[in-house]
Amino acid sequence: MGAPAAQLLLLLFACCWAPGGANLSQDDSQPWTSDETVVAGGTVVLKCQVKDHEDSSLQWSNPAQQTLYFGEKRALRDNRIQLVSSTPHELSISISNVALADEGEYTCSIFTMPVRTAKSLVTVLGIPQKPIISGYKSSLREKETTTLNCQSSGSKPAAQLTWRKGDQELHGEPTRIREDPNGKTFTVSSSVTFQVTREDDGAVIVCSVNHESLKGADRSTSQRIEVLYTPTAMIRPDPPHPREGQKLLLHCEGRGNPVPQQYLWEKEGSVPPLKITQESALIFPFLNKSDSGTYGCTAISNMGSYKAYYTLNVNDPSPVPSSSSTYHAIIGGIVAFIVFLLLILLIFLGHYLIRHKGTYLTHEAKGSDDAPDADTAIINAEGGQSGGDDKKEYFI
Repeated sequence: MGAPAAQLLLLLFACCWAPGGANLSQDDSQPWTSDETVVAGGTVVLKCQVKDHEDSSLQWSNPAQQTLYFGEKRALRDNRIQLVSSTPHELSISISNVALADEGEYTCSIFTMPVRTAKSLVTVLGIPQKPIISGYKSSLREKETTTLNCQSSGSKPAAQLTWRKGDQELHGEPTRIREDPNGKTFTVSSSVTFQVTREDDGAVIVCSVNHESLKGADRSTSQRIEVLYTPTAMIRPDPPHPREGQKLLLHCEGRGNPVPQQYLWEKEGSVPPLKITQESALIFPFLNKSDSGTYGCTAISNMGSYKAYYTLNVNDPSPVPSSSSTYHAIIGGIVAFIVFLLLILLIFLGHYLIRHKGTYLTHEAKGSDDAPDADTAIINAEGGQSGGDDKKEYFI
């Protein structure tokens, strides 16, 4: 036998025969299934199909090789396991409220000669618990360094933890993994260390757990932090541009944690310190030029103090309008209004005359076409004497 013929024979043997004498090209009695992944507490459906059942029924058994269903007949008393579909070509069952102990290989069998089987690997995901943050004290001081810890148990496979402060991501230590006592789930933990500033007062630190069983749902916990810091202050005048003779309030606006509880006022070159007459404000009932100068306000809290400065320049008093000026202004307004009315009247009158003048000229032009020539007109005049026949001709 030639080499090409031998190779062809070997190829046909490899394609058509399997170990044990099973004919793969014609083995329509081989069942098939698929692997499934389910979240703990959920429901999984196991589906087994076969093309040629050879008058035999399909069967499902669990990882402990306990028969669950043989055809449409229940074999194991477990109300979580229900029949979904049973036909000569398919056997489907469902397992509800899946537990971690249900994980493993499930076997679908068909009792032909020989017996044929298919495996379905069921993977159960453990849902991580809500994370817990620890390590926070009642309050932090500005520029103090703090470390927060986060932990979550019950995940399978092990979850990942992330940190953020508001919308800003915090880079914590890599997630640490520890197996739980049940030997199936894991406890994960992480820590983050950072230095706080006054801007962090009231900030929210969030620890989130990421796991495929959550399917994108947020599972996180947060910790609001309080930062103690020294006060700041600024002086705000009311009114902003004070003039001589006006009432002036200089407000000392303090900010800090805790909020300043005491304010001290002073004027450069003046002793002793000025008194506060309204909360944190310094009041000038009637400004004088002598009040000009530089004023300082010291805001004091348990965390320290801060001094703000303001230079006061008293402007000249605003001119007060007299009654005569007011009278003249009123008279001037009335005169202006009358002039305006007269101007409107003249405009309308001008338009009226222009329109009627045009009409008069048009009529005069038409009448001149029928009149006799003025150069040929003869005017006859009779004499003043009676019976006179003399005629005088006048040419115009």
